[in-house]
Amino acid sequence: MPASKIIPIPLQQLGETRFQEIYKHQNYSAALVTLLALSDFAYKVLSTHPQWGDWLQENAQQRSHTPGQVFSAPLTEIDEKACFRELRLYRQKHWLHVAYLDLVCDNEIADSMRYVSQLSDALIDAANCWAYSEVSKFNGEPLDEQGTPMPMMILGMGKLGGFELNYSSDIDLIFTYPRMVSTRGGRRSVEAQVFYTKVAQKVIAALDQHTVDGRVFRVDMRLRPFGDSGPLVMSFVAMEDYYQEQGREWERYAMLKGRLIGPHSQHHDDFYQMLRPFVYRRYIDFSVIESLRKMKSLIAQEVRRKGLVDNIKLGAGGIREVEFVVQALQLIRGGREPKLQTQGLHTALIALTDLGVFSQTQYQQLWQDYALLRTVEQYLQIFNDEQTQQLPVDELGWSRLSYLLGVDSEHSCRVQIEAAMVRIREEFEHVIGFEPEQSAPVQTSYVLAWEHGDSETLSDVMSDPHQRQSWQTPLSHFKDRVSKKPIGKRGRDTLDKLMPQVLAQLQKVHASGEVFALVTNVLDKIMSRTAYLELLLENLGALQQLVRLCAHSRWIGEQIAHHPILLDDLIDPAALYKPLPLDAYASEIRQYFLRIDEEDLELQMEALRQFKQTQQLRIAAADATGVLELMKVSDHLTALAQAIVEQAVNLAWQQMVARFGCPQGTDIENKGFAVIAYGKAGGLELGYDSDLDLVFVHNHDGDAVTDGDKQISARQFYLKLAQRLMHLFNTRTTSGILYELDTRLRPEGASGLLAINIESFLHYQLTQAWTWEHQALTRARVIYGTEELATRFDEIRKQVLTQARDHKELVKDVVQMREKMREHLSRDSEMMFDLKQGFGGMTDIEFITQYLVLANARTYPELVTYSDNIRILEMAAQCGCISDEQAKQLIHAYCHYRGLYHVLSLRNQDKVIAKIELAGEINTVQQVWEAYLTPPN
Repeated sequence: MPASKIIPIPLQQLGETRFQEIYKHQNYSAALVTLLALSDFAYKVLSTHPQWGDWLQENAQQRSHTPGQVFSAPLTEIDEKACFRELRLYRQKHWLHVAYLDLVCDNEIADSMRYVSQLSDALIDAANCWAYSEVSKFNGEPLDEQGTPMPMMILGMGKLGGFELNYSSDIDLIFTYPRMVSTRGGRRSVEAQVFYTKVAQKVIAALDQHTVDGRVFRVDMRLRPFGDSGPLVMSFVAMEDYYQEQGREWERYAMLKGRLIGPHSQHHDDFYQMLRPFVYRRYIDFSVIESLRKMKSLIAQEVRRKGLVDNIKLGAGGIREVEFVVQALQLIRGGREPKLQTQGLHTALIALTDLGVFSQTQYQQLWQDYALLRTVEQYLQIFNDEQTQQLPVDELGWSRLSYLLGVDSEHSCRVQIEAAMVRIREEFEHVIGFEPEQSAPVQTSYVLAWEHGDSETLSDVMSDPHQRQSWQTPLSHFKDRVSKKPIGKRGRDTLDKLMPQVLAQLQKVHASGEVFALVTNVLDKIMSRTAYLELLLENLGALQQLVRLCAHSRWIGEQIAHHPILLDDLIDPAALYKPLPLDAYASEIRQYFLRIDEEDLELQMEALRQFKQTQQLRIAAADATGVLELMKVSDHLTALAQAIVEQAVNLAWQQMVARFGCPQGTDIENKGFAVIAYGKAGGLELGYDSDLDLVFVHNHDGDAVTDGDKQISARQFYLKLAQRLMHLFNTRTTSGILYELDTRLRPEGASGLLAINIESFLHYQLTQAWTWEHQALTRARVIYGTEELATRFDEIRKQVLTQARDHKELVKDVVQMREKMREHLSRDSEMMFDLKQGFGGMTDIEFITQYLVLANARTYPELVTYSDNIRILEMAAQCGCISDEQAKQLIHAYCHYRGLYHVLSLRNQDKVIAKIELAGEINTVQQVWEAYLTPPN
């Protein structure tokens, strides 16, 4: 221990107490006392393995991993349970050693990061060798042309790839193999893809599975091609095709640090040669700057979303910004400068200095600041083996950190850290070029209008007395609310600069008092969060979009007020008014979740809601401004809901499998589970506030069980999976609920099983279902599930809907159900018309459509092809079940009603309209109803 560092008395006492507890009357060790005082993790480990204390002190000089025998026995010679224990004990022992070196021996951070990375390589490679051996015992081995076994290649990504791994980091891995061959020498030959997938699954289990000894690493596979939906392992050829045809800019950035783990072979050279053209362009590539800006903007949004403060990784001037600076320059120049084609940040920084990109002074300062933050990060994680980059929140944490940095207080720590982050931010802005958009100067009259807010000053900015009068009240109320809010000097100064700009933009669109109130309602919600006020002040375009959208849609204005993080999405108008392609929502949400910790359930739930809100805002913006027509709006809202359901099922599945294992014969790609959507989701007609009518089915019998340590029946598993989905959707978080899930359309309604075997579903539909349940089935379709289950559901739906029916009973049942609904739900009056439930409204058209299917599908089975009302009516006309004119009239009325419904939704207005405005449509629908659904005498 350096003489200049004296451990504070409270820490010394904590260390001595812990030492006595573990070692009783053994000889005093100042080094172990210091370690125990500074690390709760070390205390836990030494409490279980006190003999490791002597080993630590004997190996104090060992600061790098030496290849060779690292386990008590070769892993390939022991069973799974023993292997898992060996890996976990090795991890505990050597991470304890790292803690000792860093906290007691003042190890340099560069040496420490490399040591942790080397140890991690040893664990990953050992798990790979064990898994390969286990699978090859039965299946034989894949051999190359020379007859040499081809191991599975593991690509370490991120800090692992750069030999810069954190103390408590998870590991990002990608699995690959050289070529497609069949195995030889086993009892059963299989294709390489099957063989390596089994190896990959065992590697993940060996490292990630929780046992009584804990886990080795959290393994993250989401950086692989196609993310969670992609195969677990791919051949070199398949990976090359993916990156050439579909590789994104962020994948270039990620692959920059990709490094193959394990003994070097020719396959390593082949792999790097294959990937190099994707990562490094032959020309100087400045296009990467813009994509890195966008990536950094996404991170900044995440920081705002999570409310992160004191984050030395993601905050302004944090660790991530140093990585962005160096890796941006690598991507720009690496194609021309082979010296830059390296995974390590420090090596790349030296190369950039040699090339004259950085001066010697810049290099030394940037590395010094980065090393300080990485050292602080290392200390924070060693305290309790937690993956954190947050500065301490308690006195003990600050006392430990101050001692380790050689300063005397929290204040001194903060000064040192903040100075480094300021310098890093300056370098980042110089390279990446984040220039805030300057607000245009505004007329003095708008400044005075905000300062005084009276009729006289308002008359200087608008001549219309009616508009002036409509502004007076909301402006006065807003100023009154501002005066009562404790927003601080910085917030008040920012608001005083912003409000004249707001008034100018409102006047530019001739905003009404209602729009004025909507905009100030948004400002109300963000007033205490100065960062959002500054966002609007520094981005005139974002302010313009806010005003414009509030003028178009009350619903949008209220959504932004309820969820201010949506302001982030106003910065880029090109993206705001351009919804994703219909087939892109699923991949977009998968990319979105790459940034989410897969073990943080609360954050996952927030992320689902924030993704929905962001995408709905884009759809609504395009809707309100006429970019999307009505039918396309519903298509987008439905595609968005389907993508969210898929992501939620995957999250729920992961959580269930972690507890119980998988039902027999299933995996992440083939869950044996499907989600059936009814109603508006089934009919591709979702609105902005629609709930989801869902039914969950599976294809497992009652005898099947899960393969985890805690086994349950497949039936219980799927029931719990459905319950977990309900929790993900219906739980109210700070961002509200995701969707209101209604599962009452399942067999036997609220009293039935939440998830049912699909053959039991068929039996119920054929023997017990009411007519109204068959009506609902006309608008049902699978929105998530394997092709096998989707096909089986389509067969069942067709079998049920094409049954022979008694026509009189059918008309009677349909009419009775409609009258019951109208009695309870309709808000018709003599003068006003309920768009949805009124006589001649949307629900009547839906009931007519359902009746046409049930009455005629036996003769015309093509009627069950579609689940949406428009195409069913078109098909009914083609089959002669309804006249062409009647079908056109119903389709026209239905589209008109839905268009009005959307408009009223965007305005947040009641869905009731004067009858006189829709007299023609109402009369038409009523006539068709009477023609087909008048009960016979």
